[in-house]
Amino acid sequence: MAEILKFTEDHLWLRVEGNRAQLGISDYGQAELGEVIAVELPDVGDEVEKGEPFGELESVRTVSELVSPLSGTVTAINGELEDHPAIVNEDPYHEGWLVEIKITDEAELEDLMDADEYEEFASGEDEA
Repeated sequence: MAEILKFTEDHLWLRVEGNRAQLGISDYGQAELGEVIAVELPDVGDEVEKGEPFGELESVRTVSELVSPLSGTVTAINGELEDHPAIVNEDPYHEGWLVEIKITDEAELEDLMDADEYEEFASGEDEA
């Protein structure tokens, strides 16, 4: 069975398992950013709020704020990214994950896109 990913308009993906969600940037998002050279993430135990910034990705082109699609508590961060931020580019859906959040309001998941909706959204951005 294929794993179910959800997506945001900010090109983040979420892999939801129970009351936890692992977040990362989509392949489209990392391609738009270009080579990621630095990652700034919250600390484990930090609270994140839906719609609020929780970190940054710095690329050779720009600095991009990471906006949380969910409210909750950070339960894990990908420490590998501190020394190897390019993992975000190389393997955005697995090794390049950013944070894991314990979800406080599962209803917030309903605002996210599934893979087909996201693909349509991202391809529409190319045409704009």
